[in-house]
Parts: sequence; C-alpha cells; structure tokens
Amino acid sequence: MKLNKKVIIYIDMDDVMCNYTDMHSISIKKNPAIKYPQSEVGFFENLKPIKNSIKAVNFLFNHSNFDTYILTAPSVRNSHCYTEKRVWIENYFGLEAARKLIISPNKGLLKGDFLIDDNSSGKGQESFEGSLLQFGTKTYPDWSSIINYLSEKFNIQKSLNL
Repeated sequence: MKLNKKVIIYIDMDDVMCNYTDMHSISIKKNPAIKYPQSEVGFFENLKPIKNSIKAVNFLFNHSNFDTYILTAPSVRNSHCYTEKRVWIENYFGLEAARKLIISPNKGLLKGDFLIDDNSSGKGQESFEGSLLQFGTKTYPDWSSIINYLSEKFNIQKSLNL
C-alpha cells in the first residue's frame, strides 16, 4: 500500500509497552491488604517494559511513514499516574517522546489509523474509527507480529530484529 499521508498510530502503555499485570500480581502477593496496588505512589513509574516494546516503539517513532503517539488511559485510583506515566515515557524514550503522550479515559475520541491495545473495549477502544491491533492475541501475540504486519501492509523494509 502506497502512502499519501503519514499513518497515525496510537499505542497503549499498560500491558502493551509496560508490564502492568505482573506488577499488579507482585504487589498483591507482597501486600494482600492492598485492594488496588495501582493506587500506590510509584506503581506506574516502576513498571518493567514488555519484551521488545522499546525497540518496536522506537522503530515506529522514527519511521517517516508513521506519526506515532502513546495513548494511555489514566488510573482514577491514582492521581499520580498522570505524572508517573509521563516519567516512564521520558525514562525509556526521552523527553521528545513525552510530547507524543496522550492520556485519555476514552480512546474512541481520537482520530487515527491504528490503535495498538491489549483490550478491545472498556476505554473507548470499541469506538475507535481506525483499526485495532489487539496486542497479546493469537493474531498479534507480540511486538514482532505487530511490526511484521505494519511492514508488510505498507511495503516497508523492516530493519528491526525482534
């Protein structure tokens, strides 16, 4: 497919770029009395990256055919998550990437071509007008499958080993 304009791609953070589920489970095991570990200060800032997410997202950020943004929903149980998610992005991608961070409780409000998200609903994903690439599914189990799909769809030479 030949491109006449940049393809707009939104990427979710939790369980797509960073490992929310593992941190949540670890936190509950450490302190079962905490019903919502994500409400604790430092939770989002200390999430570990998903395998190959840093390489893959950098590839999408740096490719001239794509206009890539990070689109994440906030945790209403932790007002610090807004800052912590911003800090996480800067720590792994640099200050310029923080300019591409969008925090919205309704992902369906944004216009774009692709949304890479682990959920198909719940935060407006079902209303997103572009295509949902559901991360962690049989079709898109990992970052390699996402990059392969986009590279093939847009006839892009993939210079990335995942």
